[in-house]
Amino acid sequence: MRKWIYQGILLLAFAAELAALFLFAGEDAVRRQDAVAVNEALQSVQDDWEKMKEHKNQTGLDYVVIDANGAVCFRTREGLGESVNDAVLNRDTILDVASGKKIVGKLLISNDSNYIWKEQKRAAAMILAAAVCVQWMACIGYGIYLKRTVIKPFEDLKGFAERVAGGNLDVPLAMDRHNCFGVFTESFDLMRAELKKARIAEARANASKKELVAQLSHDIKTPVASIKAAAEVGAALAGEARIRSNYAQIISKADEVNILITNLFTSALEELEELKVMPADLESRELTALLERADYLHRARIPAVPSCLLFADRLRLQQVFDNIFANSYKYANTEIETAICRRDGTLDVTIRDYGGGVSAEELPALKEKFRRGSNAGQVEGAGLGLYICDYFMKQMHGEIILCNGQDGLEVTVRIPLSGVS
Repeated sequence: MRKWIYQGILLLAFAAELAALFLFAGEDAVRRQDAVAVNEALQSVQDDWEKMKEHKNQTGLDYVVIDANGAVCFRTREGLGESVNDAVLNRDTILDVASGKKIVGKLLISNDSNYIWKEQKRAAAMILAAAVCVQWMACIGYGIYLKRTVIKPFEDLKGFAERVAGGNLDVPLAMDRHNCFGVFTESFDLMRAELKKARIAEARANASKKELVAQLSHDIKTPVASIKAAAEVGAALAGEARIRSNYAQIISKADEVNILITNLFTSALEELEELKVMPADLESRELTALLERADYLHRARIPAVPSCLLFADRLRLQQVFDNIFANSYKYANTEIETAICRRDGTLDVTIRDYGGGVSAEELPALKEKFRRGSNAGQVEGAGLGLYICDYFMKQMHGEIILCNGQDGLEVTVRIPLSGVS
């Protein structure tokens, strides 16, 4: 609807410009004198020639009366030409004044065509200037409208694509259904939701695999330990060296099987180590945009960020903030308070909610893989968010600090400054 308003304003301004141009082009630059008024002025001057000091202008014309010697006998106002030469230059009407049959003077009727023409040009110029200003304002407004309805959605879509590519599927894509790209952006958010479901299903499958590996390890280690114990008893009771050697080989193989089972168990916990983190110099002012994107429900007020140079991976840092805010939304569902301060060698970003926090016994384990607090309830999740955040920050030579505040959980993201080891 708004684009039609801007387009209508532009069309009206264009029509006003055309109208002003046509009126200006069609106007005659030289205005014809009123013949009746001219004759009345001439007749009144001739009638009053002998008493010109008492003469009064009976018409709406401006004129000057001069005698045969060129002296001014009467003028309607100051500033009019006072000689025949001036009248010729101004294209004034020049008439002879007769008394009886003798020419006694001249009547110089002022031609105001130039003045009127200048006024018309000034009016046309003002109309054109006003129309151009309206066009500029409409173009600027339309540009702002296009930036908000076309360019900004694509910029948001770019940031959304970067998050999805980085593995963050928790932050939805903000959309405006009244926008021309509303359906388009909604399709991308549906894709994100489906990918998130697939990721959760994959995490659950991995958790089930972990449990299966742990269970199999326990089940296999028990008989292996029994075999090893029996072999050790047999070796102790055997009298012959050959028999003791055979028992020793059984014990050795039991140890090898035990090592293989342990390796199988730990390999399931090493998959996340393949995520690449590439820290580089990052302007601290970019933190504002990262925090605003993470706080997509607009529950936090972002404070001013001290000016400094950070050493961080922008994408991974965005994922860290996304995970922290998403956890607060899911488990606390309260307002969020943020604080930013610079310390020796780091910039600390503290994010706290008012959800009551977690128990002191569970707090140290929240950064472990597949560990969730007892307050998670039925909220879906894989227990990997804080583990991933902790891994990312360690790769950037920073850290994440968890503690219970007065009314909720406090998470401090400690980001190293550039050039500080």
